[in-house]
Amino acid sequence: MKEQFISKKTIFKKILVIIMIMLFTVCSFSFDSNASGMVITSKSQLNSPDIKIGAGTGSAAMLAVEDEFPDAELVYLELNEGLEALSLGKIDAYVYGLRQMKIALESGKKGLRLLDEYMDTKVHIAVGLSPVSKIEGLNDKINTFIDELREDGTLDDMYRRWVEDNADKMPEIEPASAPSFTLVVGTSGIVPPYSYYKSDQLYGYDIELAYRFAAYLNASVEFKVYDYGSIITAAATGDVDCVMANLNITPERAQALPFSEDLFTETLGIMVRDDAQIASAYDSEGRPEFESFDQLSGKKVSMLTGAPFEDLVSSFVPDVGSFTYYNNMPDMILGLKTGKTDAFLNNNALATLAVNKNPELALFPQSLKDGMFGIAFNKDDDSRGKWQEAFDSIPKETIDELWNKWTGADESVKQPTTQDWPGSNGTVTVACCDSLEPMSYIGNDGQVMGFDIDIILLMAKALDMHVEFIPMEFAAELSYVQTGKALMGVGSIIVTDERKEAVDFIEYYPASFVLVVRKASTSGGSASFWADIRSSFEKTFIRENRWKLFVNGVLTTLEITALSIIFGTAFGFVIFMLCRKDNKYANGITNACIKIVQGMPMVVLLMVLYYIIFGKVSVSGIIVSVIGFTMTFAASVYGLLKIGVSAVDKGQYEAAYALGYPDHKIFFKIILPQALPHVISAYKASIVELIKATAVVGYIAVQDLTKIGDIVRSRTYDAFFPLIAIAVIYFALEWLIGLIISRIEIGTDREKRKNKGVLKNVKMRE
Repeated sequence: MKEQFISKKTIFKKILVIIMIMLFTVCSFSFDSNASGMVITSKSQLNSPDIKIGAGTGSAAMLAVEDEFPDAELVYLELNEGLEALSLGKIDAYVYGLRQMKIALESGKKGLRLLDEYMDTKVHIAVGLSPVSKIEGLNDKINTFIDELREDGTLDDMYRRWVEDNADKMPEIEPASAPSFTLVVGTSGIVPPYSYYKSDQLYGYDIELAYRFAAYLNASVEFKVYDYGSIITAAATGDVDCVMANLNITPERAQALPFSEDLFTETLGIMVRDDAQIASAYDSEGRPEFESFDQLSGKKVSMLTGAPFEDLVSSFVPDVGSFTYYNNMPDMILGLKTGKTDAFLNNNALATLAVNKNPELALFPQSLKDGMFGIAFNKDDDSRGKWQEAFDSIPKETIDELWNKWTGADESVKQPTTQDWPGSNGTVTVACCDSLEPMSYIGNDGQVMGFDIDIILLMAKALDMHVEFIPMEFAAELSYVQTGKALMGVGSIIVTDERKEAVDFIEYYPASFVLVVRKASTSGGSASFWADIRSSFEKTFIRENRWKLFVNGVLTTLEITALSIIFGTAFGFVIFMLCRKDNKYANGITNACIKIVQGMPMVVLLMVLYYIIFGKVSVSGIIVSVIGFTMTFAASVYGLLKIGVSAVDKGQYEAAYALGYPDHKIFFKIILPQALPHVISAYKASIVELIKATAVVGYIAVQDLTKIGDIVRSRTYDAFFPLIAIAVIYFALEWLIGLIISRIEIGTDREKRKNKGVLKNVKMRE
């Protein structure tokens, strides 16, 4: 008893650890960066090999992305997974029906926004019809029905109520008084406002349309819920008569199914990350680690090699712990992140960009000194005057536009400038820094670019001269200019009195010295986190009584699992009994079938059974699931029995035969009891694998626990609690069934049974 208690306690500890790991994982993903690191502000940015765009498999959105953004990488994701991947920064944009994505935002999906621009492609929504439906003249009937609804205004009224006004109540539709047949409708159940679950009932535009069409046909209606990946196959094989699931017409779908007239056309929207909202949310949960100069006492402060600002820092922080130096910004940022330094000094341009790209960093709230960015010239060179005149001819508005371009987060507009003027007055050499983004740095294509580079090129264009840039470390720039190896030096150089003694300057933009530090979390962030947890729990389980969906999903999963275990065990045992005498034909057929079943992915086996073998038979997905899992579990049981029986010494047979026991008694009374303890642990592991394998039955219109999670996420647009709940419930089911099997294991192993059980019905001498 004590051992069992310890086992249960250990299991609950494991559950707690798993939950904590999941919580940590979700939190750590909350501020993941975009797939490309680019802030998307317009459609023009999306047609790039660096961009990842999500769209549903086989959907009109997928075709639109392929047509309008051929250079982008297409990622196949359905709506809920797509929005979640977008919010986590796994993709850069997601294309889907505009109305559904607006509903996602209205439902509280954070960190996302819709672009003002839409896809050019218009989506045609219609009813998909089964080409093998038993309803005679179904195509003509649905089109006549749609025409009548359009003429009397019902179709427009339905669109207004469900799509525009987001209705949540089904109208009263009088059903057929004496239905002559059943109209089977395939739908998705995860696309509000067209087809979705409210509590455990289907609602939406398509659901109302189905009820109206069934009444029009004098039929009852039956709904079957599928993933979009299976719904076309279901109609093509005749498992449903028609599909009403906000189904858009594509050339591939039109080859598989006939479609009705258009119900309406839909606009495809483009959802992107709202980095400003994400940054704002992050800022509300963290503040600078140091907020006053006194707090920097005894701390390490870093700067770029060659930047003589120790005295400046010391004037604000008299007892600086130490100064350290880095040759480039990436190393300095990494040093701050990893704790090798506590703050670094830089100009406002580099510091702001560093903070924007690294949300764990923050600007120190007080600046140290204002100044000007400058272009360095050799003191012996008298050409500075004409370059000053060229700079003065550049409009201030142009310079401000360049500043906003290079210090902004939109990477798509940051491209090297082409020198497309004649350059008839020769070529000049300019020393520039190779790593001080956004002022002067090497881009992805190996060319120098940045704010300083564009300023130099505007001046060179005015003088009709070409420029040869020489990239180098920041510390070497002024030496190149002083020795005459370069006419000018640029790259985030701030003018100081000390530098003026060495070189001359053209001052071209205001600068300031600022410190960058790490962010420190606040207690408010924790409170906000737990508030989000409570809100997610309420939306997932309490609102609209969604807990009922989870209960139904658990019961379905248990039903499939229990029946598959019972039938699979019995079937596997029967097969073993037929083959245990080494019948050549029985063993050959059995081994071939087992290889086919075990060599096929479970989801493929289920779809073969459902859509091909039972394609012409009206049979529920649960029955097909039980058949499929019975086959796979029977194969496992057969293999385990072979292993267990072979582990029993052959001398047991010989001794029993010598004592005159018949074959069946030898097996059931002597061999099997000794074989079971060898395989019961593996049998228990097979059951655990079976429970987890049932998660794929949603492909054949079965609403198991995993499918219920998808349905709930389609309403809440929240991945956290549905996924956590499913994981915990599966773990609990595995533990419960494992506990039952453990009791069976004790009953079959004489070494684990108590003496009282072993000696039951045995009369003891007094």
